[in-house]
Amino acid sequence: MSEQHRKYFNEKAAHWDQMVEDKTLQGLDLIIKGLEIKPGSVVLDVGTGTGILIPFLKEAVGDSGSIVALDLAEEMLKRAKEKHGEQVRYVQGDIVNTPFEDNSFDEMICNSCFPHFQDKEVAVKEMMRILKPGGRVTVCHTASREDMNAMHRSFGGVVGEDMLPDDDEMKSMFQQAGFASIEISDSDRGYLLTARRYQPRGR
Repeated sequence: MSEQHRKYFNEKAAHWDQMVEDKTLQGLDLIIKGLEIKPGSVVLDVGTGTGILIPFLKEAVGDSGSIVALDLAEEMLKRAKEKHGEQVRYVQGDIVNTPFEDNSFDEMICNSCFPHFQDKEVAVKEMMRILKPGGRVTVCHTASREDMNAMHRSFGGVVGEDMLPDDDEMKSMFQQAGFASIEISDSDRGYLLTARRYQPRGR
């Protein structure tokens, strides 16, 4: 994301949690449970914000797993750390150029942040690099693609043109980065894309 985005989300951080509705939390709970993340998994929460997903991810990975929370906005990370403590590793950075080693994560979750990536193709390629073979990327929203895009247009300003691409473009983007098993569902209940990094047989 851009420097303008960093400033925008820093300014929103203090009041961010007040904008989160109960139905959003219920929707996220269903999404994470539906993914059936394996206990012990190493998970990257991309665009963690104030850490809304972290309680659901903690429950999923259990005591043997670990969570890394990535966000460009330091004020968002500060709020997340205040809420969720030291059990999570907090990293300030941009998904297009992360400090992580190759093959670092079993799961990567992009909740309500993919539209804000300024170079989505580069971001997806970076996800491929840091995901373990056999690992999975999830892009999710608790609203449909159409509703998310309409909301960003209504906000205007820095995020006014931050759109979630259509299904064909998303599939093409992930395929070109080397992902397989790309599945997309999009309805009034929410948007979900999952894609896996191919794991050669016998490994």
